[in-house]
Amino acid sequence: MLVYLAIINIISLFTMWIDKRKARKNKWRIPEGRIWFFAIIGGALGATIGMYVCRHKTKHTLFLIGLPFIAIIQWLLIIIFFL
Repeated sequence: MLVYLAIINIISLFTMWIDKRKARKNKWRIPEGRIWFFAIIGGALGATIGMYVCRHKTKHTLFLIGLPFIAIIQWLLIIIFFL
């Protein structure tokens, strides 16, 4: 389970980074739904880190509040699972 979480969070972080690069170059973008999908299936922490490190989607209130909220819920569930 920890390997899965590590992989999905790395994928989420890189998804934010790639989308930011594409936004700067005015190219085809990664759909927001895909970012939310990765966040919901366990990658919310990676997406949140990517959002702040890349300064991407930080003006979108839904991302600014939603991603950290999902990350907190996911990590609480993981802690409960392992206890």
